[in-house]
Order: sequence, then C-alpha cells, then structure tokens
Amino acid sequence: MKSDANPRGRIGVWTLGVVIAALAVVAGLLGREIWSAQRDEDRRAAALQSAKQTAINMQTLDHRNLQKDIDRVTGGMTGTAKDQWATLAKTLADTVSKTRTASSVQTARAGLVSMDRDSAEVIVWVSAISTNEKVPQGMPMTGRWDFELTRDGDRWLVSKLGVVP
Repeated sequence: MKSDANPRGRIGVWTLGVVIAALAVVAGLLGREIWSAQRDEDRRAAALQSAKQTAINMQTLDHRNLQKDIDRVTGGMTGTAKDQWATLAKTLADTVSKTRTASSVQTARAGLVSMDRDSAEVIVWVSAISTNEKVPQGMPMTGRWDFELTRDGDRWLVSKLGVVP
C-alpha cells in the first residue's frame, strides 16, 4: 500500500515547525533579557533621580517656607538619614530663620557608585545660590553628598547620608 503524502513534504513541514518553535524560544529569551535590562535601567534612573532630588531639596531652603522645605526633604528619607536630617534641620532652621536666608539650586549632578536590587549608593553634587540679609546679591555654594538609598516599593529613599569632603 502506497501512502498519498510525500515523505519529504512531511519532513519539511516537521522541520519548519521545529525551526519556528526554536525561533519562538530564542525570541522569548531575548525579549526577557531586554525587559530585564530595561527594568534595571529604570531602577538605576529612579535611584539617581531620587538622590538628586533629595540633594536639591536639602540645598533649597527659604526662610519664608522653611517648615515646608524641611518636610519636603524628610519625605525623601527613611531610617538613619531621617534621624540625621532631623538633627541637622534644627540647626539649619535656626540659622536660616535668623539670617533670613533663601537658597536655590542652579545645577545638580548625580553618579551611581554601586547598586543592587534594593539598595544603591549615589554621590550628588549641587551648586546653589544663597542670599541673606548680609549678602542680598547672593553667594555661590556647593554641596557634595554621599547617599545610601533603599528601595521601598516603587520609591527610592535616602537611608543614610554623608558629606563628601
């Protein structure tokens, strides 16, 4: 008895099916790698932005809105950093109020030192102009901060802060 179907045709169809399946697996693996790399880049960008914004907030203080400014900084912190900031903020509040200081950041730059899934270390440099009763035309100031950040859900919060000499 002779088969109606061509054995070569069956092998060709079967081979084509295997090739298509293999290509689908490779495409899936590549897609997963691209998605993972994009997720890592998004996490990196979010940590850098959070550190940068916290440094900007720390250098942007105005005697007219002082408590709001201090609270804004506190909102980007957790753990030890929050405690460190609370101590520093008391001293700053006295000085800023007495001297009627207002400062605003002109430039900010951030660089990633290290990072894993839930923590990062970022160095931030800011350049600001500060005015007060004695220097109404303003005086340039710079600050360099070493921040350790912790991921809390979708947010990166500064968990430890240090000044870079």
